[in-house]
Amino acid sequence: MRAWVASAAHPGTIESVVLPVPVPEDHELLVRVAVCGVCRTDLHVRDGDLPAHRERVVPGHETVGEVVAAGRAAAGPAIGARVGIPWLRRTCGECGYCLRGQENLCPSSLYTGWDADGGYAEYATVPAAYAYELPEGYTEEELAPLLCAGIIGHRALRRAELPPGGRLGVYGFGASAHLTAQVALAQGATVHVFTRSPAAQELALSLGAASATDPYAPPPQPLDAAILFAPAGDLVPVALQALAGGGTLSIAGIHLTDIPTLDYQRHLFRERTLRSVTANTRDDGRALFAVASEQHLRVTVTVYGFDEADRALDGLSAGRVNGVAVLRVRR
Repeated sequence: MRAWVASAAHPGTIESVVLPVPVPEDHELLVRVAVCGVCRTDLHVRDGDLPAHRERVVPGHETVGEVVAAGRAAAGPAIGARVGIPWLRRTCGECGYCLRGQENLCPSSLYTGWDADGGYAEYATVPAAYAYELPEGYTEEELAPLLCAGIIGHRALRRAELPPGGRLGVYGFGASAHLTAQVALAQGATVHVFTRSPAAQELALSLGAASATDPYAPPPQPLDAAILFAPAGDLVPVALQALAGGGTLSIAGIHLTDIPTLDYQRHLFRERTLRSVTANTRDDGRALFAVASEQHLRVTVTVYGFDEADRALDGLSAGRVNGVAVLRVRR
């Protein structure tokens, strides 16, 4: 099968290769990949921002395809089902975190496209218990971003504890942000977007944002909650200072540049809260897909051919992708 691999020995590049079609283990499914979203985490894997967990790993964890084979003990989606392969690949199910519903914090957790080969390939495997059956009414290209950008954004919105009818600030407006903003708007929130990209500002306003301006500009009104999607630590004090008393800033990314020194009075006093988001639980995914089934999300995608995976990552790195880049793997 055709595939792309990222190597810790050559950060900043991915290589087109031919690999054997993987064989599913007992509890796994084999999926013929149709499309795979291009996530900023893939960029962090390629560029070495995240420590290598596997040499020459196949990136990609927003994978949509068809189940074509199953291990002898696999239970769940049947042969022929359309499924999604997400970021969270496996947890132990036995530690304190898993037992209390926080499997995203499991110290033994494994991740697709980092610990195991992902969807930048014509075939991929997934533990059956971690695959998602996907809602109708969306194209394959539209579904792919929901598997990470959608799920992580939904968890970040929950972590931000936006009050009903509240004012939400969204810092950065790429794949995850443009989906999360729609969920918040449907819940009755007023959304203010902060991004440098004129195209992203235009997209935000077209989706119903009340304003869209530079990330370092003050908001038109104090924010009840904020989510930082951009991997820029210097925006943390900016977003905290924009919060009203009791507000929460949720940081959605897996990687963040260094945070400048915070001033207690300006950034944290009046019970403002700073929270991180670490991966997701399967319940987060099920909740997001329930929302997507009830409320049709407008998923803005830029489709690349499978042989353009390196160009798609370069475009994401340079800020040239509006919405979400998606690889069309199956011809």
